[in-house]
Amino acid sequence: MAVVAVTNPKGGVGKSTLSTNMAGYFAREGGSVVLGDVDRQQSSRLWLQQRPEAARPIVRWNISADDMERPPRDVTHAVLDTPAGLHGKLLKEVLKLADKIVVPLQASVFDIFATQEFLSELAEHRHAQGVQVGIVGMRVDGRTLASEQLHHFIEGLGLPVLGYLRDTQNYVHLAAHGLSVFDVAPGRVARDLEQWQGICDWLDA
Repeated sequence: MAVVAVTNPKGGVGKSTLSTNMAGYFAREGGSVVLGDVDRQQSSRLWLQQRPEAARPIVRWNISADDMERPPRDVTHAVLDTPAGLHGKLLKEVLKLADKIVVPLQASVFDIFATQEFLSELAEHRHAQGVQVGIVGMRVDGRTLASEQLHHFIEGLGLPVLGYLRDTQNYVHLAAHGLSVFDVAPGRVARDLEQWQGICDWLDA
């Protein structure tokens, strides 16, 4: 079983977008998938409630910040959406569960500073040993100076850069129906699927 946690100390950076679309990817590949959400906003859980019956099945992982139980043994992939401000005991519990951690990052100086501190804490955490960490740039507009600064920062982290996802309404519209970019005709989201390729390759490695 592979357990992937999506973490970042900042709110609103795209953790739920990554979590739900990763779950959608694993489901498309034929996996037995559970999606957990320990964030107060419960965005991933709400997404799951909107998911059509005809869509590939993704099951709710019955987990909470107060009860960090492992996913069922019969699943192949588990995805965990985590809250902003992740630290202390909850961070420890997440690290004990996760095989891989994906850190979304936006082109904001505040997001960059907060993420830098979080990654430093992660590197020093004894429970992080053996956990793979990858970075994803979120809502990236390649035409902006902020995007250039984000690229420069990420490339200097010494961690795998899984990809950069553009700022598009595709994610918003699909999320409203409990869907991911992997649930619709590829032609509708061809550019987005191309940007996901590096992320998917890392998840499968």
